Amino acid sequence: MVQAAIEIDNLRKVYRIGAERVVALDHIDLVIERGEVCCLLGPSGSGKSTLLNMIAGLEKPTRGSISVMGKQISKMGETGLAKFRQLQMGFVFQSYNLLPALTAIENVSLPLMFRGIGRRKRRKAALRMLDMVGLRTHAKHKPTQMSGGQQQRIGIARAFVSNAPLILADEPTGNLDSKTTAELMNLIIGRARALGQTLLIVTHDSRIAEYADRVVHIFDGKVAHDSRMLSVDISDPETNPQAPNDTADTKAIAYEVG
Repeated sequence: MVQAAIEIDNLRKVYRIGAERVVALDHIDLVIERGEVCCLLGPSGSGKSTLLNMIAGLEKPTRGSISVMGKQISKMGETGLAKFRQLQMGFVFQSYNLLPALTAIENVSLPLMFRGIGRRKRRKAALRMLDMVGLRTHAKHKPTQMSGGQQQRIGIARAFVSNAPLILADEPTGNLDSKTTAELMNLIIGRARALGQTLLIVTHDSRIAEYADRVVHIFDGKVAHDSRMLSVDISDPETNPQAPNDTADTKAIAYEVG
């Protein structure tokens, strides 16, 4: 039986701005399975980033509950949440969020330092991750000495260094060109699948959604559509009767989650 990584029940988030009430999330019900690559897709202001923040325990719900890896994080205090995030979550940010005074290897090893892991083991693990993202030669470089794509590779290495079961990625390629975006998405997806991690990606870009197993469309604070992606060989006559004989390609099609 597949276990849930994230369970959201009747979630509602309301902000008060003076006398005005702004409903950011409205009655969200969502279950994301362990090992699933799921994309929250929606335009700016749709509530998708608010939902990600609440899954990360950075904001409290107005109503409803959130369970992550079997723990009710909506009822945790700040100290418990901080410890839980250290052990269970890795983060990839659009703006990279690297510490400018630290080198690449120091930035990557930060999650392990917070776990109390010794310097030698931290360094070994960080170097292994820098190898994975192709930046071992940049181990002593600081963020200002690297391009945007290189900085995001460091951010990806940092997110995966502790082998956390859940990776949260907020617009992970929003500041990058299309070629770098494709390279980094393949890197993120490949690493998550290799380790059986749950990956939750927030984006406004439908091209990023094509990498996911499942796409949850968020609009006006609600789940507007929920579909799973299925790869189909469009050169196979059994799946595509109109397929030409001399082509070989695949595409993703979606079917609704019932």
